[in-house]
This record gives sequence, C-alpha cells and structure tokens, in this order.
Amino acid sequence: MKRITFLLLILFLTGILFAQDKAEYQKKFIWDRERTILTGDFSKIPKPALEDFNRVFAFPATHQDTTGTCWSFSTTSFLESEIFRLHHKKVKLSEIYFAYWDYVEKVRRFVREKGDSHFGEGSESNAVLLKIKKYGMMPENVYSGLLNGETRHNHEAMFAEMNDYLKFIKKHGYWDETIAIKSIRAIMDKYIGRPAEKFVYEGRAYTPKAFRDDVCGINPDDYVGFMSTLKDSFYTMAEYEAPDNYWHSKAYHNVPLDDFYTAIKSAITRGYSMVIGGDVSEPGKYGWEDIAIVVPWDLPQEAINQYSREFRIYNKTTGDDHGIHLIGFTQKDGHDWFLIKDSGSSSRYGKYSGYYFFRDDFVKLKMLTFLVHKDAVKELLKKF
Repeated sequence: MKRITFLLLILFLTGILFAQDKAEYQKKFIWDRERTILTGDFSKIPKPALEDFNRVFAFPATHQDTTGTCWSFSTTSFLESEIFRLHHKKVKLSEIYFAYWDYVEKVRRFVREKGDSHFGEGSESNAVLLKIKKYGMMPENVYSGLLNGETRHNHEAMFAEMNDYLKFIKKHGYWDETIAIKSIRAIMDKYIGRPAEKFVYEGRAYTPKAFRDDVCGINPDDYVGFMSTLKDSFYTMAEYEAPDNYWHSKAYHNVPLDDFYTAIKSAITRGYSMVIGGDVSEPGKYGWEDIAIVVPWDLPQEAINQYSREFRIYNKTTGDDHGIHLIGFTQKDGHDWFLIKDSGSSSRYGKYSGYYFFRDDFVKLKMLTFLVHKDAVKELLKKF
C-alpha cells in the first residue's frame, strides 16, 4: 500500500513539474481581440483559493478599463485600506481625482522643461501622495470622472487630444504655463469633468483638503517607498529610473533583495497592505488561472537572486508596467502566496475577477517597488 501511495505521489509531482515546464502558444481574447501568446499549463499547479488568504479590508476591485492610470487605482485602493486600518472608516475615494491633478502637474513640468519631460498616462504611487498634499482628496461619489451616464473609463481620446496639444506648443515654442494648464484642464473637463472646489459628504460641506484632514485622516508624510537595484548603493535614497517617474523623484529607499522581500512579507502578515509595482508582461502571469509565477523554462527557482533580478532590469525584460494593491497572504506547498487586488483587464479573465495570486518567486524577480506605511518598516528604516 505504501509503495502504491509513493508511486502515485511521484506521478502527481511529475504532472505538476510538467505543467510548469511546458511552454505552448495559446489563442486568447485579450481586450476584445484574439491574440497568440506564449504561455504554459497552469491548471495543475497547487495554488490557494481566495478564501485561503488572510487579508486586510479593501473595497471590491475596480476596473480601470481603457486608461493608463493603474498607479492611481492601486494607490487609491491602498489609501482606502489605510483609512480603515487607522480610523475604522469605510471611505470610497475618487481615483480619477488624483489622475486629473497629476496631468496638471505633468503639463506644468513639461512647460518649465521646454518639452523635455515625459508626458504619459502612467505615474507612480508616490505621485498620489504629492497630489494629496497639494490638492487634498475627494470621495468617488462626488467625482467619478464619468459623464453623461458613462459606466466605463476610457481616456484614449482625451489623452490623444492632450498629447497633440503639447506637441503643438513644443513645435511653436508656446511656453506660457498659465495658458497651457488652462487649455489642458479644458480638454479634461470635456471628457472627465472638473473636480468641485467644495462638496457635500454625508451631510457636511468640505473642501478637498478639509476632507483629507477631517474625514480621511491621511498624512502623506507617513508613507515610504522602497526598491532593490544594484545600480545604487544599498541603504541610500535614490531615484527610481522609469519614464513614469517623470519628476525624477529620489524618495526611494534602496535595499538588498532579501530585505525587500522580507519587508513585504512582514508587513502584510502584520496587517499592513501596500502598493507594489513592476513587470507583469510575463508568460508566468496567467489571468485565466488567476496566477503569477516564474516558470522554470524562464528561470529555475534556485537561480532567482539579486543578480538574476538585476540582469532583467538591465536588459529591460523587467520594466515598470503596472501598479497593484497587495492585500493578503497565505502559504501553500512550501510557497508564500500574496493576494493582489488588480484594476487591470487581465485580472478579470479567471475565476476571481479583479484578483491575482502572486507566488513568492514572481515577487522576488519581477516586482520593482513598494509603498507602505512607515510603521510597517521601522527596523528597516533604521539602516538609513
């Protein structure tokens, strides 16, 4: 009987390894168009279910749809969790409010730099903190960014019009900051509306800054960002080099990979969620099974370290693709698993719409930054 059980176990494990080792082309509908992707068979990989995770409070996943504003959706979700953790309040915030003012600041910098500044839909999680400081916060039911009965976000036409305008002023040298910002706001107002200067929330009148202070109770200075790269000295502050860091922020604590990963795991197991960002354009990220792993035909588990991670950053096979909200943790079959709340479209392909399960190897190799409350990383911050 023991021999039969042992043989069955060997066959089972062989099946799991084969499932991970097998690469194949599959035809999938992605964003309403059929595409051919190189991927594998993930159906037999041992993975947790949604109910297996210990998780923090978070509202149901919101779809960013046809926008490049994952950074705002993920950070807004994180802030909602923080408001609940700190004050036991459930406050649904406006994601588009931060995007609106980020575009204003991008244009301001674009003009001041005479066009030598990146203008795109993307940004970074700490950009939201800067907007909170300057512009406050707003509830989603006051400013949704959806007009005329719209139910889905689509910024394609708006961004194209803004981008064309900036190309025009650069070509002709029209560097009047006031006029440029006024013109960009007029474009956004047409597509997503203008945020109110005052509004009523639960029977009281607020400005966005008063709402930040009196309702949300969020202090932007309480949050810290981390990265792990050999390009800068460890335990120093440095710039995160990515186009979406358009203002060249140096507010990133650079730490070795072991510290980076340990801080993530320690924080979530103690009830601190975080915004995490990195590369999600990988064959091991498979929305139809709600899973993200590193497949062995990409890199064996034992080869994942600081250097293999850095090599992928160096040759740009790891890039700054997507911002997500890490909200839960569990362990299964010797692996750490992280529950990811994701505003992107691919998170809606599988059983658990709006969620992914990231395995430890994927986090170590492909995630580049995270933002968390400073209390979650007190000991790590002492090294700086």
